[in-house]
Amino acid sequence: MGDEKKQGLFRAVISGLGGAIGFEIFALLNYAYFDLAGPSVLSALFFCSIINLITMLSYSELSATLPEVGGEYTYTKVAFGGIISFMAGCLRWLASIFGGALAAVVFAQQLGVLFSVFAPPIQDLILANTSLLIILVVVILVILAIRGISEADIIIVGGFLAIFVIFLFTSIGYSLAPQNIVPQFSGDGLTKFFATTAYLFPMFVGMRALIASAPKIKNPGKNVPRALLITTILLTVVYFAVTYVAVGVVPIDTPRTASNPPLLNMAAFTILGPIGAVLFAIAGIFASLSSVGTAMSVQSSLLGGMSRDGYLPNALQKLHNRFGSRYIAIIVSSLFVIVFGTTGAAVFLGYAASFGSLLVFALVNLSLIKLRRKMPRLDRPFKAPLYPLTPIAGIIMSVLLLAFPIVLGDVNASGAFLSSLGMVAVVLLTYYLRMVKREIDFDRLRVAVGGICLGTGATLLVMSPSITPLSMFPIIVLVGMLTIIAGLLNIAASAHKPD
Repeated sequence: MGDEKKQGLFRAVISGLGGAIGFEIFALLNYAYFDLAGPSVLSALFFCSIINLITMLSYSELSATLPEVGGEYTYTKVAFGGIISFMAGCLRWLASIFGGALAAVVFAQQLGVLFSVFAPPIQDLILANTSLLIILVVVILVILAIRGISEADIIIVGGFLAIFVIFLFTSIGYSLAPQNIVPQFSGDGLTKFFATTAYLFPMFVGMRALIASAPKIKNPGKNVPRALLITTILLTVVYFAVTYVAVGVVPIDTPRTASNPPLLNMAAFTILGPIGAVLFAIAGIFASLSSVGTAMSVQSSLLGGMSRDGYLPNALQKLHNRFGSRYIAIIVSSLFVIVFGTTGAAVFLGYAASFGSLLVFALVNLSLIKLRRKMPRLDRPFKAPLYPLTPIAGIIMSVLLLAFPIVLGDVNASGAFLSSLGMVAVVLLTYYLRMVKREIDFDRLRVAVGGICLGTGATLLVMSPSITPLSMFPIIVLVGMLTIIAGLLNIAASAHKPD
């Protein structure tokens, strides 16, 4: 009955591209190229696309099987329920928080690049007041999100592709330096390659927006998998081509300062001159604003869903009387975006967003395996090929990508990992405090969880000075203190149980 209102394959591809093509290419290439992999960043990008596609096959089966709901939270809820679904929802929320904070940082950065062409003193002013600018932008976007104003993804995707085509076309006559894009497998080359893959991973995960739109797509059992494959191929080609030109134009030994633009902006200026810098800065600004706005929507939806299921306070699903948006959930999420965004630690935020997404990917693949066994007769319009190899490969690669940046000893990755652990500990405690009933059978569980949180918080406070970047130290300390307080409250709740 509603097929006439549903979207076809083209609109599904646009949804995937709209979720994936954005600010990440401005934010992540710089560190990946200059500090990690060099020219082999291109190989890491290609590897990212393969790993992403493997897990997207699991997403495709789950979205085709459960088209009326969609989302990682729902998949894990049907498969496992309880703590696993709560973890998936919170991890997805945290990844969106870190991604939104990173987008806010990139907005300020690209605004500075834009003014560097016309008015360098204003760029200096922006650099000196980045935190204030980020707070202002987030507040404005919170107001828009509460009012229910959404982004025009078709316009943004079309504008991005047009700018990239102009960039690639004008680079044809430019002499590019030859690059060895094959990663080095000696020394720490392999470790750096996997660390780069983990760091660049957020450039692809946005295409899961396509999965969220599955209920609106005609014949999702066929069109969603097709759209995922087309989107992955298009993204890989665009990312690879643009990065190849950027790497060939900007030498790896280019001197860098705090006011230097990112790799892609430098390449655009080199090839197109000031007009290139302006075009790419405008693209980065609009992509960042769109991503922060999308993050607000995703976060409010996740918090509202978990509140509806009784995992979080009921206030988070409260709707605005006039606009019908979950305004309390939006405001709560925006506070986290502001706290992390005002640090300006782009590399840390990139790793943190990647870690959250990788953990969610592992849980989605686990959910597919669980549902195949738990509900074998469930109607599956699409089945992931080569099952169970594809979900198992997705789980293994997610875990490996989580580990390699830590093995490399990257300070930013270590800080992001510790922050993620601290937040996960808080998430677990929130679940038990909310869901565990006041029965004597659960007293020991409360004490055990409280002890775990105390230990986790103490570890964060003890280890953070030696392995955490200075800019992230206050956040790690805050997370450690919150974890300790949560542990004490949990133990106290058990100790003061009424007779």
